[in-house]
Amino acid sequence: MKKKFAIIGAGIAGLTLANLIKKKTEHKFMLYERQESLSLDQGYGIQLSTNSTKILNILGFSKLNSEKIFHPKSVDFYDIQNKKICELDLSRFNTKENKYTTLQRSTLIEFLKDDIYTEHLRFGKSIKEVSEIKGKILLKFDDNTNDLVDIVVGADGIFSNTRSFFEKKKNEPKFQKAIAIRKILTSKSELKIDEEKISIIMGKNCHLVVYPINKKKELNLVCIIRDKKYDPNNIKYLIDQVGKQNSIFGKILNQDLKSWPLYSTSKIYPSTNNKVFYIGDAFNGFLPTLAQGAGQSIESAYELFNLIKKDSQADIQNIYFKTRLKRAEIVKRRSKINFFIFHFSSSIMQLIRNFFMKFLIKRKSFIKSYLGTVYKN
Repeated sequence: MKKKFAIIGAGIAGLTLANLIKKKTEHKFMLYERQESLSLDQGYGIQLSTNSTKILNILGFSKLNSEKIFHPKSVDFYDIQNKKICELDLSRFNTKENKYTTLQRSTLIEFLKDDIYTEHLRFGKSIKEVSEIKGKILLKFDDNTNDLVDIVVGADGIFSNTRSFFEKKKNEPKFQKAIAIRKILTSKSELKIDEEKISIIMGKNCHLVVYPINKKKELNLVCIIRDKKYDPNNIKYLIDQVGKQNSIFGKILNQDLKSWPLYSTSKIYPSTNNKVFYIGDAFNGFLPTLAQGAGQSIESAYELFNLIKKDSQADIQNIYFKTRLKRAEIVKRRSKINFFIFHFSSSIMQLIRNFFMKFLIKRKSFIKSYLGTVYKN
């Protein structure tokens, strides 16, 4: 039986689900976005491991202009002085069709919006009231429009406004006492890295990630710095702390920066309404230290889609939550471990970490257990 869906939030999760519903089912849907336009920030790089590229390929992602993406084959780990510690082979997780991919977020959004934009996307829509009428959900928006739907899908980010209308238990994200700073490099500058790989440079209370986002050799640089509070006026001080460890990074991080505080979801609660689902960061927000934010948004949309398309009478809400929770917990634990070991302040602990990284990264059984379960294809 055909159902009507309201998807709240036109980010990666919402757009992925919208595309799957449009191309693979006969259900009706509308995608509602709070902002007046899609966020197409050119400087935001993302990484997609094979668990997400496999799903995107169902939608034709493999036909995307190859000049706009990159397929790094490995990750190089360095200390803050650019001394290489070890190398992780990413190609072991690839198949002929599905490869680890890096690109600009805007490139993925542009791809996902193409078949949705005109008919199925409405901007400037913020929910002001919800109610249930004869087994359906009535959404009333700030602009005095409304929609009567069978299913509501919250895909509106870690600070989900949708949750506030349907859930009594608050799912407040927790500030992780860390700041992210990003910049686009048109070349590797003075960095002693391989610009065709992902580079992770670990220092005292900070780490940097540099990777190519297209075949023009543009590089996305993100620096994560530990700090007890987020103060935009304090960014120069934080950069100086990185610069003291390596003057090259101090110069690179001197201008054209964007910064934001890092949050993650502390507890994951199920929906209390069997007609309301949460995907992407609205379900759970992750730390970026496993590079699975975009991937888990895509995965969660696909998991919900697979239950929707079956159109069975099963307890979809319960099945979805248990499946998503199991996956989210795996990614969550590994993200926390990486967040911890990337930022050792003690030089002794850094030496111990580097020794074990060299040892473990050569163990196929460890890599398969630690990353294989995340990158499952």
